[in-house]
Amino acid sequence: MAKNTVRQDEYQMSRNKIEITLRLLNYLAPYRIKTFLVILLMLFVMVCGILNPYLLKIAIDTHVKESNVRGLMYIGTLLLVLNLLSMIASKVRLIMMSFITNNILVNIRHQLYTHIQRLSFSFFDNRPVGKILARVIGDVNALQNMFNQSIQTLIPELLSLICVSLMMFTLNIKLALASIIILPFLTVSMFLIETQSRKRWEIYRKKRSNLNAYTHEDFSGIKVVQAFGKEYDTLLCFRNMVSALMDAFTKAVRLNDFFWPLVELSWGIGIVVVFYTGYSLVISGEISVGTLIAFSMYIGMFWRPIMNLSNFYNTLITNFSAADRIFDILDISPDIISSENAPKMGKIKGVVEFKNVTFSYDKSSPVLNNISFKVNSGETIALVGATGSGKTTIVSLLSRFYDPTSGEILIDGKNIKNVDIESLRSQMGIMLQDTFLFSTTIKENIRYGKLDATDEEVIAAAKAVNAHDFIIKMEKGYDTEVNERGSRLSLGQRQLISFARALLANPRVLILDEATSNIDTYTEKLVEKGIEKLLSGRTAFVIAHRLSTIRDCDKIMVVDGGKIKEYGTHNELIEKKEIYHNLYMAQYRFLNEGA
Repeated sequence: MAKNTVRQDEYQMSRNKIEITLRLLNYLAPYRIKTFLVILLMLFVMVCGILNPYLLKIAIDTHVKESNVRGLMYIGTLLLVLNLLSMIASKVRLIMMSFITNNILVNIRHQLYTHIQRLSFSFFDNRPVGKILARVIGDVNALQNMFNQSIQTLIPELLSLICVSLMMFTLNIKLALASIIILPFLTVSMFLIETQSRKRWEIYRKKRSNLNAYTHEDFSGIKVVQAFGKEYDTLLCFRNMVSALMDAFTKAVRLNDFFWPLVELSWGIGIVVVFYTGYSLVISGEISVGTLIAFSMYIGMFWRPIMNLSNFYNTLITNFSAADRIFDILDISPDIISSENAPKMGKIKGVVEFKNVTFSYDKSSPVLNNISFKVNSGETIALVGATGSGKTTIVSLLSRFYDPTSGEILIDGKNIKNVDIESLRSQMGIMLQDTFLFSTTIKENIRYGKLDATDEEVIAAAKAVNAHDFIIKMEKGYDTEVNERGSRLSLGQRQLISFARALLANPRVLILDEATSNIDTYTEKLVEKGIEKLLSGRTAFVIAHRLSTIRDCDKIMVVDGGKIKEYGTHNELIEKKEIYHNLYMAQYRFLNEGA
């Protein structure tokens, strides 16, 4: 998948109109009974509307002509009852239609959200978060009118058009033919407009997605923006993107606006042709005045569904690009999935083995090159090396965020590609340098490690990592809201909370990726015992640049250039006087010089 940036238009597959329509209509399946009832109500309203001109024709040609007051009263009463029932049916129809449409949108959004959560890291690596949000929120909302009109317009208006046409041909074939003579011109013109209109709406949605992604990125990094005084530069960029969005929208709407004059012009020409023909037929005595009056009403009823169908078609064209963008995501298959009928992992003991593992992110230059090692249960392994050497990639493969290009990764002798992913990851704990906290209370952030944990268990976990003391000093203690990403807390406090969360999860395999890098020396002393308890009885992988924090690890792996160059205890590697020795001495001299 090609890398996409906030200023770059996304690739968008353009699907066949029939394919999109059928896929969207599939979402109506769970509501087929309610949809059928809505259609029945619409048919009833439509029949009432069609009967009005016909009953009026009877009243004029029969009862008015014969001065039959009783007959006129009967027809008047019938018209009143029919129209009253029609109003009630319309109201019920709107309520049911609203229920169906809103539930369909909820289902699509749930499906899209669930699917995105299952997608592999490569999907998120190559697409800004703001563009994903644009699809989950904006593009799904854009489908509301489409679903409303697919039920309210497409089926009933087609049926209405057919019924009205039959009534017109029944009344007089010549007038009916005169009514439809302009339709071929309208159809060809609309098709030509649609070809360009869909392309313009695709461009508009891409520009909107870019703006959404840029805004999200800018606000996420607002501290950097203000720290470097770049508010004006980002404002200029924002204005340019808004301008591009407005330009795309204007071009799309301008072309769409041709629909209405085109349909109204065709309607007007059609009425002129009908009245000219009707006048000739009345003069020649072929039709009565009542027939012409009834037909004049039917001609309006004939063009109204055409107008509504044109509106529906316009809506489809406007929102096909939104449907395309949604289906683009839904059609992406996760790279990392559980194999069919994959067995559960079972309780992990913690024996980890890499066998000839090679991995590349872009399938060109390998990040890891044929590495092999074995870690026994309960051992703590430190990974050291320069930035970009492959340390984080090793633990990412162990968590099965990616699959190796070649080779095998075994836990307790089982290839992790062949077991259920959830049963594997549920027994692993990962703590990153950039600790993520959710916009909720401290208690709930810790409880995320074990959702059914009691308050006592949450507090015990916090005490174990020495986080309890600073938590109870906060305004609401464990019920204090931490704001988005934990912005109310210091970096060290966030790390302590993440330690408590990991301890509560009780993982069998623990990964600490620069987890102590944001903790100051004083806080580090406080948390050392907590970390010791966290590591006790677990297989652990620790990535750290501060080599003083990993001296007591059971084994230290030196990763360089995608390969394991050294492997042993701290004392063994120091005695070798090679890569690890040089790194340790350089860091030791730096600290002494600083002192």
